[in-house]
Amino acid sequence: MAGERRPLLAHGVFRVAGDEGESRRSSSGAAESSRNNPRTLNTFFGVMVPTILSMFSIVLFLRTGFVVGHAGLLQGLLMLGVAYFIISLTILSICAISTNGAVEGGGAYFMISRSLGPEFGGSIGLMFYLAKVCACGVYVLGLVEAILDIFGQDPVVGAPQGIRVLPQGYWFSVLYASLLLLLCLLVCLIGAHIYAKASFIILLVVTVAILSILISPLLVHPQVFTFTHILDNNQTISRNGTYTGFNSSTLNSNLRPGYSLDYSTNRVMSFSTVFAVMFTSCTGIMAGANMSGELKNPSVSIPKGTIMAVVYTFIVYILLFLLISSTCDRSLLINDYGVLQRINIWPPFVIIGVYCASLSAAMCSMIGASRILHALAIDKLFGLPLAPAAVTSRSGNPWVAVLFTWILVQCTVFAGQLNVIAGLVTVFYLLAYAAVDLACLALEWASAPNFRPTFQLFSWHTCLLGMLSCLVMMFVINPVYSSASIVTLLLLLLFLHYRSPTSSWGYISQALIFHQVRKYLLMLDSRKDHVKFWRPQLLLMVANPRSSCQLISFINQLKKGGLLVLGHVQLGDLDMLPSDPVQQQYNFWLSLVDKLGVKAFVDLTLSPSVRQGTQHLLRITGLGGMKPNTLVLGFYDNCYPEDYFLQDPAFCDSSMDGSGFFSSSEGDNFGVDLPSLQAHFPPVRHTESPRSLQPEEYVGIISDAIKMGKNVCLARYFFQVLPEVKGIGMSGISVDNMETIDVWPSNLLSAEGSGSFADVCSLFLLQMACILNMSARWRRARLRIFLCVEADSGDQGWLAKEERFRELLGMLRIRATIKIVAWDRVVRMLRGTDTTAPPSASEEFLSAVNSLLKEHSTSAAVRFLYLPLPPSNSVQSQQYLAQLDAVTQGLGPTLLIHGLTPVTCTEL
Repeated sequence: MAGERRPLLAHGVFRVAGDEGESRRSSSGAAESSRNNPRTLNTFFGVMVPTILSMFSIVLFLRTGFVVGHAGLLQGLLMLGVAYFIISLTILSICAISTNGAVEGGGAYFMISRSLGPEFGGSIGLMFYLAKVCACGVYVLGLVEAILDIFGQDPVVGAPQGIRVLPQGYWFSVLYASLLLLLCLLVCLIGAHIYAKASFIILLVVTVAILSILISPLLVHPQVFTFTHILDNNQTISRNGTYTGFNSSTLNSNLRPGYSLDYSTNRVMSFSTVFAVMFTSCTGIMAGANMSGELKNPSVSIPKGTIMAVVYTFIVYILLFLLISSTCDRSLLINDYGVLQRINIWPPFVIIGVYCASLSAAMCSMIGASRILHALAIDKLFGLPLAPAAVTSRSGNPWVAVLFTWILVQCTVFAGQLNVIAGLVTVFYLLAYAAVDLACLALEWASAPNFRPTFQLFSWHTCLLGMLSCLVMMFVINPVYSSASIVTLLLLLLFLHYRSPTSSWGYISQALIFHQVRKYLLMLDSRKDHVKFWRPQLLLMVANPRSSCQLISFINQLKKGGLLVLGHVQLGDLDMLPSDPVQQQYNFWLSLVDKLGVKAFVDLTLSPSVRQGTQHLLRITGLGGMKPNTLVLGFYDNCYPEDYFLQDPAFCDSSMDGSGFFSSSEGDNFGVDLPSLQAHFPPVRHTESPRSLQPEEYVGIISDAIKMGKNVCLARYFFQVLPEVKGIGMSGISVDNMETIDVWPSNLLSAEGSGSFADVCSLFLLQMACILNMSARWRRARLRIFLCVEADSGDQGWLAKEERFRELLGMLRIRATIKIVAWDRVVRMLRGTDTTAPPSASEEFLSAVNSLLKEHSTSAAVRFLYLPLPPSNSVQSQQYLAQLDAVTQGLGPTLLIHGLTPVTCTEL
């Protein structure tokens, strides 16, 4: 078969075979990118090193004592356990997703977007980008804090002492942070390869600093330190802190929490605020994943390197917690962020470690954030605002995205203090981690056959627990930030959903919907159907949509939450064709449905005749309990249809999409643009065009449907009602003009037409008219029911029938006006003078019925008429259609209905 020998994946592009137009990058662009930005990093240098450095960063050296001092050892270990438990669950999800296929640049954003689709991917990707931006600001502010601790002037004394030459204050802190950011910007503009080369050296320096901290208690003697701080009201306070060395009393006093005033923010700390600062150290687990575009084998390196880095950092943090709580009293831990420097055998070890770790983490965050922004720009989810971020240098470095990121990080440093924005960073990261867990959970719940990651140490339980843990901890840390971030995420979701970007990534929502719909379809048992819950399930046969748009729109309003299927028969024989032509047409029909704004399915078939194809559709359309129960056909007459595509601006203006907004790319509407949509459907039938459907075949279709137990509707003159186009209000008929919906429940072609007003077919007419009256567009129309009676016959039985009919309408809760129409003169034309002969519908009788309808229903917006049974003899098909044509001639929008299904119920 065609395409059978094509490769599954195109080299370097990671796209499905045959997907030439919607790939994330063209093959030539991917090849160029591959040459300019080769994948050179292995597991150690590409994942382990950046992850370890990001997780150590500023918190290890400047906030470990702060956490133990306020929370105590037990609660500190609890915080550490909770934090690592949350990130461990998230790491399992990251490993699962990253081993389920080829991972390109963009890291966590790439994995989330390709798993959950463009709406979730774009919104969460932007939130994760903001988290990286804020994290970069935290690292820079922490570095400034460390620099001022060594080189800053004493704010109390005011004179430099030793090397304390840097003036201090809010604006000076912002200035120093800006200078450091400028340094980070220069490195990132040159390229990530410089950072990758230097990261190993930085890790060695940080490791030496950590080792010096661990061995210092064995060599440093106990001593007392004095600290002086200024509060907001310019009040100066002095505190003493003691370094005791290893001491059981010190350990015992540090076991329990002792939350007090934080000297940098002048706020009393609590479990949530301390945890927010501590959790900042755990936000680097995706540093390796964010380097996915530079990794030789991301699917192997990301899980292995991330797990090893997390285990290593966890052990180091536990050792430091135990060491600090055993050697320093609480006052020392609370009043000095640089306690690890003071108790070190050689303080410059810690100073160099702080500077290297902080600067490395800041650059890593800026590089990772710029890569996420670059990926967002390439995917074009947010349109023009992010378009410049897609620009790269010749070496493949996204320098514009780096500039954007630098500007935003510059805005965050105006917070002035690390502890101020630590909570915001933590909330953003937790939201991103929850999204990763959600992506993995959705893939697991969808049971998609292609979700088979090589990493197996996860389940939907771990994904769900990880997501819930992240969400709960968000609100524990800061309910205001958490609520604001979730609202922002929902707004971004709505924006992307409204913008409706199309992609070739796949939509997890479709997989989940399929999984659930299949389950519910199996539960929808047709044997349990009850008349109380009946609703129309319509199969509308469409020959050419160019002339049927008005009817499609009207029938869409008639379904009342039921099933609507647009059916079409393509004439042909599959034995004589190389391939099935029907399969290539579905996208065009679905695009038509989108343009019209109707909620309908599409079912197409190939058949030698229209009648046989309609039989196929009536039998096989739908699944389980959702199968059409009513067939709708356009009327068979000799008028030539108009081309609606030439009237509706949605089909005429090629610069606009179906929503009335200018199309942003040729890939919109799943590859079907407006010119190709117009070209696909053939022109409407003209006078010289032969009809593809003969009267006998048309009547045969009606007979077939009735034999199958389907209700039948014939629609005429609906070209007079313009459809309600998506995004456009009611065009054609206004509410004021839709005065009435008229129902004629009598069989007007039968002499016994006035015999019953409440048989199954008559009640079916009433139900359909009532359903139309319940739709939003027709809600203000009045329902009128016309009862044809023989008033001059001397038999007053029709009065009792009318009264019973009124009672029936009351029990059925149908609000309608009953009109009595005397048709004695008309029915006498049908019976003639010879009462023994069977009645025959003469032209005079048909004309009289038509005049009767025009007399009483001229102003109606739509009419519902009783459709007589078709003749059993096909020879009479032409006569049957001629009678229907004569009765409905010039009436306006009319539905001829023959109902076989009981649809009304008076029970509760």
